[in-house]
Amino acid sequence: MKLHQNRIVVKVGTSTLTNDAGKNNLRAFDRLACVLSDVQNMGYEIILVSSGAIAVGANKMRMEKHPETLRMKQAAAAVGQCSIMYLYDKFFDDYDKTIAQILLNAEDIEMEQKKENLTNTFNTLLEMGIIPVVNENDSVSYKEIESEDRLFGDNDMLSAVVAVLCGAGRLVIFSDIDGFYDSDPRFHPDAKLIERVTVIDEETEKLAGGAGSRRGTGGMRTKLEAARLATAQGTDVIITNGKNPAALYDIVGGRPVGTLFVGAGREL
Repeated sequence: MKLHQNRIVVKVGTSTLTNDAGKNNLRAFDRLACVLSDVQNMGYEIILVSSGAIAVGANKMRMEKHPETLRMKQAAAAVGQCSIMYLYDKFFDDYDKTIAQILLNAEDIEMEQKKENLTNTFNTLLEMGIIPVVNENDSVSYKEIESEDRLFGDNDMLSAVVAVLCGAGRLVIFSDIDGFYDSDPRFHPDAKLIERVTVIDEETEKLAGGAGSRRGTGGMRTKLEAARLATAQGTDVIITNGKNPAALYDIVGGRPVGTLFVGAGREL
């Protein structure tokens, strides 16, 4: 597969887009739009994979707590997609950028004809300088919300699938911690950041732990699975803290940030 070294997939999670009260973090939306727009101005092609539709929808619907039933999650996702795209459109427009929405189901990736059409859509948008904003189609796909058979898992795996589909040279996963640690830094103050991983083996998997933050559903394990998929196709994967999207400047500048999972064939 041909890799486009100037093509970057950026994944941002619910915990980055909402604050501790579960409300929209407008400053986070603005900073993210500013950095991605600026990096695109430097000659890079940007694809944004965004979680947050259910949380943003629940906020819009003035729900007192995160929805628990499938029907309420799908309703919140339907409302949230409108709101989250409105916010992205507003903030990216401030930086003179056009965005496009792409909603995916697992079937869109698994069926060859759909996958080819999807690839053509991505390539056309990127050629026109448009930033695709990708999310799971949660309002109609129950698998991606709560089924054990779900393919994507809080968009971590979705971002890896998109990176492979588009031949991206880099996948940047903005998390709620600074990278991949040798133990969970939330519970172990002496946890050490692992700056570079060249092989994802059983020992690496043991370090991944379990669930993620209380506002998102993905933990380090899903990010590790995403890294395994993308690196196998040669894509470099960087996990770093979403509270500092300006770290993307260091990433494109080749400076160490967070944890780098080195793409296959790029170890040297």
